[in-house]
Amino acid sequence: MKTENLRINQLSPETYEWYLKYLEALDTLDIEAYGKFLAQDCSVQSNNNPPMEGKEIVMQGLAGYWTTFASLEHDLLNIYGSDSSFVLEALNHYKRNDGKAVTIRAVAFTDQNEEGLVTSVRFYTDTTPLFA
Repeated sequence: MKTENLRINQLSPETYEWYLKYLEALDTLDIEAYGKFLAQDCSVQSNNNPPMEGKEIVMQGLAGYWTTFASLEHDLLNIYGSDSSFVLEALNHYKRNDGKAVTIRAVAFTDQNEEGLVTSVRFYTDTTPLFA
């Protein structure tokens, strides 16, 4: 994960540290570690696709998606919002399964419940270059 390009961060130091651990689980493609951040009733939606509803469905869907590329690294640009609802603007650096490097701009909206678990993620990105 890259943080040196982070210009604006509106999260508290505690939530920022939590978010870095959350993103680390994504960057390491560790579905079990990622699942520890999710509420049972969480929802994850990509672009205009129907949302995946429920922790187990989300974990199954992401585990399958993560096999379609070799690696992922988030390059944080801006984080706006509050500790319970925020948006990340990032560059996502992928390595495709054929070894080619691809960088894609992305935005992810994240909501947490009172226990600090993710209840909703909506991310918007054009992954066409990842699969071209």
